[in-house]
Amino acid sequence: METASKILYEGGQGEIIEKKSRFIANIFPVTTEEEALEKITAMRKKYYDARHNCFAYILGENKDTVRCSDDGEPSGTAGRPMLDILDGQGIYNVVAVVLGTGGLVRAYSGAMKEGLNHCVLLEKETGYPLTVTVDYNEVGKIQYLARTNEIHELSCEYGNEVVFRFLVPEEKIDSFETALTEKTAAKAKLERGEKLCYGFHGDEVIQMDKRQEGKES
Repeated sequence: METASKILYEGGQGEIIEKKSRFIANIFPVTTEEEALEKITAMRKKYYDARHNCFAYILGENKDTVRCSDDGEPSGTAGRPMLDILDGQGIYNVVAVVLGTGGLVRAYSGAMKEGLNHCVLLEKETGYPLTVTVDYNEVGKIQYLARTNEIHELSCEYGNEVVFRFLVPEEKIDSFETALTEKTAAKAKLERGEKLCYGFHGDEVIQMDKRQEGKES
């Protein structure tokens, strides 16, 4: 089964102690390789006394750019495990830097997991904004259909007519439009917007453009 993609909405930091040595993970949302390298450089400057600054990053939903570094640790013992954790979580457009004193391979994975515990990850969904314009007699039907189909209402404006704006999951858009047309005897005016990616942060809808813009902590 394919791992669902996640949106790194807010980055985070985690720290563990292994055999009296500190391992600090910093995880950031990024959209380009230039941004990823800037974050790595900034962490190296901030933690200039760290013996190793291992990193991993994944850019693009299709993993267009994937890099990792052991930074002096034995090959494949730090950067690769970090990369595997990000990949296993389905996270992309992300860079992670773990700073440590070396010699404790499992500590890099442990610090990564702790860092992710302090991030805000959103399950990525795809859907369509749908504008529904009706007269006042149809309002109850629209609200009932949205509620029973678990469709998220973005806004509702009352004027000469009532204008609803919904965010409809991709798998429900066709059936929801059909139901709206049938229940209102084709009186509802429907306008489907372009497909977009989004996630829920509590009750808040976080909409992402094609670059999957993240929010840093």
